[in-house]
Amino acid sequence: MTSLILPTADGGTRQYRLSPAPRWTKPAAPITSRRAYAAAHVIPEVTADNTPGAPAQLDWDATMAYRHELWSYGLGVADAMDTAQRGMGLDWAATQQLIKRTGVEAASVAAGGNAATAGRSVRDLLSCGAGTDQLDIDSLPSGAAGVQAVLHAYREQIAVVSEAGPKVILMSSRALAKVASGPDDYLHVYSTLLREVDQPVILHWLGTMFDPALAGYWGSDDISQATETFLTLIRENADKVDGVKVSLLDAAHEVSLRAALPDGVRLYTGDDFNYPELIDGDGTRHSDALLGIFAAIYPAASAALQAYDDGEAAKGRAILDSTRELGKHIFSAPTFYYKTGIAFLSWLNGHQQGFQMVGGLHSGRSVVHLAQTFELADRAGLLKNPDHAAFRMSDFLRINGVAT
Repeated sequence: MTSLILPTADGGTRQYRLSPAPRWTKPAAPITSRRAYAAAHVIPEVTADNTPGAPAQLDWDATMAYRHELWSYGLGVADAMDTAQRGMGLDWAATQQLIKRTGVEAASVAAGGNAATAGRSVRDLLSCGAGTDQLDIDSLPSGAAGVQAVLHAYREQIAVVSEAGPKVILMSSRALAKVASGPDDYLHVYSTLLREVDQPVILHWLGTMFDPALAGYWGSDDISQATETFLTLIRENADKVDGVKVSLLDAAHEVSLRAALPDGVRLYTGDDFNYPELIDGDGTRHSDALLGIFAAIYPAASAALQAYDDGEAAKGRAILDSTRELGKHIFSAPTFYYKTGIAFLSWLNGHQQGFQMVGGLHSGRSVVHLAQTFELADRAGLLKNPDHAAFRMSDFLRINGVAT
């Protein structure tokens, strides 16, 4: 059995012995008990600039292959989201290409004969974020003119997503958070957009732990007041809302919000700490999923959802629980660097040639943090080929000055 030397938080090292290779089974039919999207990361060209502020240059073959990997396990893909580094390295030019290319790939999967995706539409297989990140926030006008600029930016991005075929996710907007004077501005922008869309969308509420620039979203720093504004919007436009994705890392708030939603509006959990119990549910209601952590734990997530499909809820919950410690570690503060852990596991599992991220984000976590990511992934059975992963981990440690 393979072993290697890992660094410890106190500056020392210790020997770690890897577990046997995991055995996860792909679904033989589409998953039906829960609707689940894995929010996927992007893979840059290893020889690109990949420094802060540089235009994103993606390895399109590897980026698309990763999405096909997620689809092969019966999961949907949530693309062009914060996991794909929207606002943290992925510029609007690259984002448009990502949406268009992934739309083409999703259409090919929908037309194909994969047992895990049979009968699924492009909208079931793929949701993409529409936001306002093409705007220069520093040059936005104040007041009504700023709000109107935000509205036009949303429209531009919604058109790109709609033309490509995926389901639209209305992402939280840093620009709107800056120019909105209160709840009425949020209701005006979102209500206008919901009236204009042809198909129901997913509303996205992203907390400040993921993006500090979103403080006061929905017009208040008070979560209960913000929630009332959010619910007002949903109740008045329920026929245009497929579901809501809430990423506040507050399980009690999510359960309360879930119970208050109109019939037919889904709660897609974005809680990467408490997803096991939220997906499992309380016996009356459960959350569906739109999670960044699912891009890292997708074989286990698929197995858990297959168990729910088979009526084995206890087994499904146990599988999700077995990944919780890894999820909490990857999403530990500063939470917005969780993407680094997802890309690191992708590299360990051979899905990308190098441990690189656009905007230099591969430097967002310490060597010790990533060593712990490696160990927790191994314990959860999420290293596809332990020997290969250990080889890459050893190289990474040597390059970073850890004696192995």
